[in-house]
Amino acid sequence: MAPALIVVVFLGLATMALKATGPVLLEGRPLPPRATAVVASMGPSLLAALIAVSTFEGDRSLVLDERVLGMVGAGIALRFKVPSLIVVIIAAAVTATARAIR
Repeated sequence: MAPALIVVVFLGLATMALKATGPVLLEGRPLPPRATAVVASMGPSLLAALIAVSTFEGDRSLVLDERVLGMVGAGIALRFKVPSLIVVIIAAAVTATARAIR
């Protein structure tokens, strides 16, 4: 068997084992409130980290370009509780405008 296939099979089995441990250990009981709060905050935190890395990361250096202005526009829109779709449109419009001016 190819080494890459062995790694894929091993990682698949390890993932299934990790996903099975929660239901097995909890035995149908709900998660404690503190654990529920942590799980609920993981998704937005990971998304924010992904956006920050894809916005500011360059070739091993910090990049400050038009995308930063788009993020600022999105942040301002979120502050005023604008719907998510409109936030994305505002961020894209600000970024496109900054690129057109440049």
